[in-house]
Amino acid sequence: MAEGKIEGRLCFKTSGELRKALLKREISAKELVDESYKRIEEVDDKLNAFICLTKKSAYKTAEEVDQRIKINSELPPLAGIPIAVKDNMCRQSELTTAGSKILENFISPYSATVIKKLEENLIPVIGKANLDEFAMGSSTENSAFNAARNPWNTDKVPGGSSGGSAVAVAAGESVISLGSDTGGSIRLPASFCGVVGMKPTYGRVSRFGLIAFASSLDQIGPMARNVEDAALTLQAISGHDPMDSTSIDQPVPDYTAALKEDIKGLRIGVISEMLEEGINSEVKNAINASIKMYEELGAKIEEISIPHTKYAISTYYVVAMAEASSNLARFDGVKFGYRDSNADNLMEMYTKTRAEGFGDEVKRRIMLGTYALSSGYYDAYYKKAQQVRTLIKKDFDKAFEQVDLLLSPACPTTAFEIGSKTDDPLSMYLMDICTLMVNLAGLPGISVPCGFDSRGLPIGLQLIGPVLSEELMLRAAYNFEQATNFHTKHPEI
Repeated sequence: MAEGKIEGRLCFKTSGELRKALLKREISAKELVDESYKRIEEVDDKLNAFICLTKKSAYKTAEEVDQRIKINSELPPLAGIPIAVKDNMCRQSELTTAGSKILENFISPYSATVIKKLEENLIPVIGKANLDEFAMGSSTENSAFNAARNPWNTDKVPGGSSGGSAVAVAAGESVISLGSDTGGSIRLPASFCGVVGMKPTYGRVSRFGLIAFASSLDQIGPMARNVEDAALTLQAISGHDPMDSTSIDQPVPDYTAALKEDIKGLRIGVISEMLEEGINSEVKNAINASIKMYEELGAKIEEISIPHTKYAISTYYVVAMAEASSNLARFDGVKFGYRDSNADNLMEMYTKTRAEGFGDEVKRRIMLGTYALSSGYYDAYYKKAQQVRTLIKKDFDKAFEQVDLLLSPACPTTAFEIGSKTDDPLSMYLMDICTLMVNLAGLPGISVPCGFDSRGLPIGLQLIGPVLSEELMLRAAYNFEQATNFHTKHPEI
């Protein structure tokens, strides 16, 4: 490897820099994968970002990239660039655990559509990233395979549920990653770990092969060190999929084509409810500084209200837990996954398998969801929550009649201590207050680094757009990123 021609550590390079080096033959795709595994070996015992590594398939993909480079064959934009994938996306013949004991030995018989798209684009999957069990959590402490840790301070959580995916990118273990976002599970860890995290429009990326948490809210999206890499990753995984009935049948635009155009005259609405009581003062200061930066870039700023914000947490958790209760009914020890071997009859096998296989947070959500769907309570809880969800969607529709994009913090605080909220589920649920309405309304959202608090922990800025406005949102995020340097800083681990 002619590493001398590439200045600085390879583990913190962008995909664009690495692609140039690949095409100039200054480095091979195999050596890039080597570098990822070397970095994982250096730091992952402190971070626990990965549940398993997929070396055989990663090196096979890298070998194909190197062969194509030798014959000067055209390559997709991210060919040879290492990616980590959240371990709730199925990949044929490989372990897929969803962070749960109940699937600790499950080998998937098929691949998710996003995995097939990564393979088509010759992107080496280096491993399956750690997560809160079945994506239920905001800290990646609920994993059956131990908590992931924040690379900026290993006593802090990385956010969740896509904590492992965020850590892998922030710590240089992977260049890009995929997470899933049900109520902020990409944007929250992106904020806590100082990376870019994007939740696309519901249906823009296929959910086929994603182990379901709440089907009407779940969406797969990219995480990266900069906006351009996030745009390239989104490009690779987006598109209509006949295997997903909620998939949007619309052409996928070139997300990088207009990325570098300016944003003069762009109307950005600041969500007033997101800067009220409950938002950490340092987070608020960083967001206010970001608003001033957007004004300097030529955007027009105005205050916007989303009146039903106060009902968002309760609405989200009724809907999400009801859908989780239904989706997780399939994990009963009969067809696949963990099974209790000491039961005397079928009913005992069901109950013991689920009692032993699921963690506390998953059990809590199943019970609450089952209650909300039960006879006599369905209308009072689930139906009512869906009605309020419609009102929240209308709030956003009205807001987008006045502005092009909305702006808020990605999270009310920076990363908190590991263990500090595990005995207080309600406090943990409040971490999603800034993000979950985006999922309820099916909108795209992105978190980009916008500062650091006094302890050196990253702060995330959230942009929200109308349905299928990813191009505009990425451009606004890119302009902000280029005017600041927060995305260039890396944890010293």
